[in-house]
Amino acid sequence: MPLFVGVMSGTSMDAVDAVVVDLTEPAPRLIAQVHCNWPPTLRERLQAFAAGSPIEANTFALLDREVGEFFAWVVGEMLQAHSIDPARILAIGCHGQTVAHAPDDRFASTLQIGDANVMAENTRITTVNDFRRRDMAAGGQGAPLAPAFHAATLRDPGEDRVVLNLGGIANITLLPADRGLPVVGFDTGPANCLMDGWIRRWQGQAFDSDGQWAASARPDSELLAQLCADPYFAKPPPKSTGTQYFSARWLEKRLAETRQRPAAGVQSTLLALTCDTVADAIREHAPATGRVLVCGGGVHNRHLIQQLGERLDVPIESTARYGVDPEWMEAMAFAWLAKRALDGLPGNLPSVTGAIGPRILGAVHPA
Repeated sequence: MPLFVGVMSGTSMDAVDAVVVDLTEPAPRLIAQVHCNWPPTLRERLQAFAAGSPIEANTFALLDREVGEFFAWVVGEMLQAHSIDPARILAIGCHGQTVAHAPDDRFASTLQIGDANVMAENTRITTVNDFRRRDMAAGGQGAPLAPAFHAATLRDPGEDRVVLNLGGIANITLLPADRGLPVVGFDTGPANCLMDGWIRRWQGQAFDSDGQWAASARPDSELLAQLCADPYFAKPPPKSTGTQYFSARWLEKRLAETRQRPAAGVQSTLLALTCDTVADAIREHAPATGRVLVCGGGVHNRHLIQQLGERLDVPIESTARYGVDPEWMEAMAFAWLAKRALDGLPGNLPSVTGAIGPRILGAVHPA
């Protein structure tokens, strides 16, 4: 039984997720998983680079290799911990760490680092990476890519569904019951990234557990209106964004334009921003939605899910109830995308990314 590994490090840069997945049946089966925090100094360098700090070419090359070394170490640790022979792994699908994403520039570009040559060499496993740039070369946004996996695993002929991923950035996948209709997916805006940054600044915590700090105050309607006025939210899909846009700098600029507010009130407003922009996107683009299936770290933020429920008059449930663990959804998606690459099958959905056609995604680095 050949297995696949998926490796994902999201926009929040909090940790690296890796999974082992059995993809022999239509319903993927999670075999093993691991969640490894970035080494603090490496994480700080990645965050500085992604925030726009200048970097020399040789320093970039070293960082790319270090990230690849760490990805390979994470895979090795997972396989050893679960007593899985590396020879059973057909391929690793590695998203890489996004440090730049500018799909709307004149020369659209995106960059995910983590040297896959090093990964293939250190693990002795074929490694597939660089999934986004082929779609972008074909006129697409290069993101989101998980909707193709959502469509393969969570589409249901009995109801229209939305898959909502609440990572650093929020994105939705619209899954019509009618298979004659296209799947649509796009980034709605920030999910956890601004809230995580704000609580880290004011309370020294990595995240707002259960949204308790946000729940301790009321959203500021004036500030919320100002944040929601950003042109990105009104832009029609296909569209994608990242923490390079919705950054601490983005927030600070808007806070500087208005009166000073209590820190807890800002946190509450940021949670409301996520809820409002997600709910608005679903109401506008999928008004017949019968169910919202949630994945990503935000699934554990009870106040966030409660507030979403008050804005959307449909059931909101974890993807776990439908066979896909919400914590490991994206890592599983990149294991699936690696298999698609080896099978010579497209990994993108043009109706999602805006590419001119289906494309085989990923660069293959043989073991």
